Amino acid sequence: MKYKQRDDTTKSNNNFETFKEDFLAGIKAGKPLSGKDGLLTPLIKELLEKALEGEIEGHLAAEPEDIANRRNGYTDKTMNTADGSFELSTPRDRAGTFEPTIVKKRQTTLTDELDQKILALYALGNSYTDISKHITDLYGIEVSTATISTITDKLIPIITEWRSRPLDKIYPIMFLDGMYFKVRDNGKVITKVLYNILGVNQEGMREILGFYLADSEGANFWLGVLNDLKHRGVEDVLIVCVDGLNGFPEAINTIFPKAEVQLCVVHQIRNTLKYVVSKEQKEFMQDLKLVYKAATIDLAESNLLKLDEKWGKRYPAAIKSWRNNWNNLSQYFKYSAEIRRLIYTTNPIEGYHRQVRKYTKTKAAFSSENALFKLVYCACQQIHKKWTMPMANWGLIASQLAIHFEGRFNLI
Repeated sequence: MKYKQRDDTTKSNNNFETFKEDFLAGIKAGKPLSGKDGLLTPLIKELLEKALEGEIEGHLAAEPEDIANRRNGYTDKTMNTADGSFELSTPRDRAGTFEPTIVKKRQTTLTDELDQKILALYALGNSYTDISKHITDLYGIEVSTATISTITDKLIPIITEWRSRPLDKIYPIMFLDGMYFKVRDNGKVITKVLYNILGVNQEGMREILGFYLADSEGANFWLGVLNDLKHRGVEDVLIVCVDGLNGFPEAINTIFPKAEVQLCVVHQIRNTLKYVVSKEQKEFMQDLKLVYKAATIDLAESNLLKLDEKWGKRYPAAIKSWRNNWNNLSQYFKYSAEIRRLIYTTNPIEGYHRQVRKYTKTKAAFSSENALFKLVYCACQQIHKKWTMPMANWGLIASQLAIHFEGRFNLI
């Protein structure tokens, strides 16, 4: 800011008629109204300075007679708006008691419109450097990356409130999974897991219920996540779809004892093939398909026995994995094809993860946990906007769930 003395008549000598002529000439010449070199910027400056003149005149007139207060020049500062930046001259008084209201002291942004534009660019996955360049190109305003970081920090209390918001009492289907990010922690870049929970509500709409960060993926941490969901109002979950993490089903049933846990069959297949040599994987998969694509659970179990007879001695670890997890792998056999397609894999939440990666792919590592939370939250809100329709065949799925879970799930 620059402080200077100036004759009070300077501002009154501004020829408003000349300004109007210049404005109309600019319109005819095709100049833009807003943005960099916009025609509205001088008008905003003129109106604000006239308003400030009125404010200080009113302030001085209201001062008690025993206080000898008077004008004391002007303070110049750069104002940033979505219509461009300009130097604003704010009048001062000698006693220092004048507090302007239309543009407060130390205020450098006229409205939050510019902040909202910065947040919108940030939400699309732009880096701070890219955002700064965009703002300069569009509005002719120099905004430092530090300032952009300060603006995006306004999201932190919003994220905290969102992550603790009340949830529905019942979710028919829930998907749980984690994704990995590199985050700077105490000066070191380490890999952390962001746990995500995708719920399908009673109307069949997808909703991200929350995300949680930990140093590694484990059943113990999931226990805390599930407890948090319960504290936020979730009383019952019908079907929970997860990957093959050890102890995961037990953790779920500890908090939601009535929930059916369906392990992701696709994850199980991937893990199984790790034990099979590449030249035999094709033949092995043909036999394995007869298990997980069987029409009934009896047929699936019969085909699992045949798989064991043919491959058990050669690949005992692969077959043992299916046998040990069979109870949670086979839950989907009791349902119709529509429900099976929805719950036999964690594809819905993995699809969400792929969309999040589109927003975070420019980040090799995040500077802090808050930096990660801000960008993932923005990505989540953008993705939510696309989830405008219920899950496919939800009417049929809901009616069948109401029969399977009579008394726990009622059609709305």
